[in-house]
Amino acid sequence: MQERAFEVARASGLIRSGEPLVVLLSGGADSVCLLDCAGRLGAQVHALHVNYGLRPGSDADEQFCRVLCDRAGVDVIVERVTLGEGNLQAKARQARYEIAERLALEYGCDFAAAHTASDQAETVLYRLAVSPGSRALLGMAPRRGRLVRPLLEATREETRAYCREHGLTWRDDPTNEDPRFARSRLRHEVLPVLRALSAATERTIAETSFLLRDERLVLERAADAVIARLGIPTPLQALRSEPIGLARTVLIRLAERAASVPQSTDATPATPASAVALSRADCAAILALSDEGTQTLDVGGGLRAVAEYGTLRFVLADVQQDSSPADVPLAVPGEVEFGDWELHARVEKVAQSAGGGFLPARGDALLSTRSLEPPLTVRAWRHGDRMRPAGLQGSKTLQDLFTDNKVPREERTQIPVVESGGEIVWVPGLAVGEGFRAAPYESEVVVLSAKRRVSA
Repeated sequence: MQERAFEVARASGLIRSGEPLVVLLSGGADSVCLLDCAGRLGAQVHALHVNYGLRPGSDADEQFCRVLCDRAGVDVIVERVTLGEGNLQAKARQARYEIAERLALEYGCDFAAAHTASDQAETVLYRLAVSPGSRALLGMAPRRGRLVRPLLEATREETRAYCREHGLTWRDDPTNEDPRFARSRLRHEVLPVLRALSAATERTIAETSFLLRDERLVLERAADAVIARLGIPTPLQALRSEPIGLARTVLIRLAERAASVPQSTDATPATPASAVALSRADCAAILALSDEGTQTLDVGGGLRAVAEYGTLRFVLADVQQDSSPADVPLAVPGEVEFGDWELHARVEKVAQSAGGGFLPARGDALLSTRSLEPPLTVRAWRHGDRMRPAGLQGSKTLQDLFTDNKVPREERTQIPVVESGGEIVWVPGLAVGEGFRAAPYESEVVVLSAKRRVSA
């Protein structure tokens, strides 16, 4: 076990002797292990440590990384970043990758993250729980552009065993133990139960994701061949004659092409800017569109399937309706009317905020006074709106929230969306933003409430 992480890094082929590599170094055992493995494999290592200043130990983490790199003879770049309010984890990840991308371009190389099979297992389980579809099982790719993950087949236990064997110390991030985060609950509550069934749980899940990713590539190439043969717009009758699994993949690839935005002048339209999720029900409804006249079907994410006289195409749809109420400011404390809704904001002293979120009795939201930038803005849903619901590791589109909660399409632009500093704080009855909910220790909170007037 002591050398398993090194063997995984070598076998990945993602660390090349004599070539530069930027290693993302947090100071945790995984990144310390990666830094050492990269050095042993002969890479010209440049370490990047990003100090967000979010925890009392942030400066100590920075100093630890400086000392570690000095002893290893590795060039270390330290960047200090102020994230502001909102979804801090997402902002931190984006800032770290943007800096790493810039350095990788400067050095003409890749940048490596120390994600492990344990991280892969947590990612797959989380995505499977919140997002149906085969893509949820694919997990993280070993390579995505310049980002590489050489330790993706080693477990967290194996990176720690490597560090102990080689006398390497590390620093643990206490936020990894915080049960408010979905990934932490998966790590400390769900995976231990699965390990009781099999000690190889994490490696088994990670291996499954690798196999499915390879098989997905075959299916996507077959779908692209069908598209090349049938053309765009695509004859519906011909598509219906394909095996249903292949037909679904064709629909997804067609939708991705319609949603794609070329990233540069030489980018091809077939390169998707982001993945598109179509459920079984979506695909069945599309294939059932009439061969006569013109029919349309909104499939979420601003996309619309259009069937015209037996041929199918996808277009970006303008889902914002002119009948939406106008934006209104909401003071704290204060109250406003938004269409047929009344919204109230007040500040209250509480004995314990219980982590924020909804008050079960009324559906109110408990928010941190420190995270808000009054006045708040109450507005209608817009195409592309996305938020991170409290308790979830990742973000979700409001389109998906409406769909999950069976909100009729015609009502969606009438529901108030509360915003602060350009980020979504609350959607009444649906979700509170993770970055805005009150923490358990806060004794003063902002309470938001909303009530819909009943028409006479």
